[in-house]
Amino acid sequence: MSFLLFIDESGHDHRNLPYEVHGGFALNAKNLWPLVKALTTLEQAAFGDFLHRFKMEIKGSRLLDKDRFKFAAQAATMDDAARRKHCLGFLHKGLRKLPPTRDEFTAYGQACLTMVRGMFSLLEEHEARAFAAVIPRQLPMPAELPAELPPEGLLRKDLVFLLERYFYMLEHRKEMGLLVLDETEKMQDRRFVRRLEWYFKETATGRYRSARIVPSPFFVASDMAYPVQVADVLIYAINCGFRLPSMTEAVRAEIGNEFGPLIDRLQWRGDGYRDGVAFKTHGIVYVPDPYTSRK
Repeated sequence: MSFLLFIDESGHDHRNLPYEVHGGFALNAKNLWPLVKALTTLEQAAFGDFLHRFKMEIKGSRLLDKDRFKFAAQAATMDDAARRKHCLGFLHKGLRKLPPTRDEFTAYGQACLTMVRGMFSLLEEHEARAFAAVIPRQLPMPAELPAELPPEGLLRKDLVFLLERYFYMLEHRKEMGLLVLDETEKMQDRRFVRRLEWYFKETATGRYRSARIVPSPFFVASDMAYPVQVADVLIYAINCGFRLPSMTEAVRAEIGNEFGPLIDRLQWRGDGYRDGVAFKTHGIVYVPDPYTSRK
């Protein structure tokens, strides 16, 4: 049975978030449909309906926005029936561009947090493992790059490290792994595929890792794929609320306090090896210098 690594990106617009993050979670294929069914039930239980019917998508920037926490905390926790009732009022008024009531704002905030908490519980229940590569925001590309670069450029080092961690997990389990990504702009996706293929075909390490990772990724529309939406929420939470020792940007306390420990528990941990030396490693990696080599 194979694994799927669902990948999305966070902070790539270099605006408000502290880091740029690529990653998501790996899932055994046997657990994919059970997870999707559970997420369907969770969304209806949290909001009272599917968000796509109100022209909304499940995204970390939406569910974990600062205002959602403020809305949720402005009154006592509602029971499930009341939350769904008032949340539906909020969603329907949004379509009609009418102002919601205070109870409707509260219900929507509590529904968003109910959804995220449920997502983390379901990821753990279905044995998902978190993987992410984090780099500084607005890091400039070096002015001079090696002349021998392929036409589309090299696969950036943080993405190589992300694949490295995924490979270590697959190697330990003796399984094959697929890559599933959120589709963006076709030209950008095509450039990424060419860099990925060059890495797996033209580098010794890439050829070795292609024994476990299928070099041809699948692109899906995030609004049509629950797992990619969950990956978006997960890496947004990593961006805002999870820190490795070398990551110095401020944490949003409301995310870090509740979801930071859950992320740490979800991230893959295992053995890596390089140059014949084995070492302990983990699924989330910070790369301060994705364009330069390290000794």
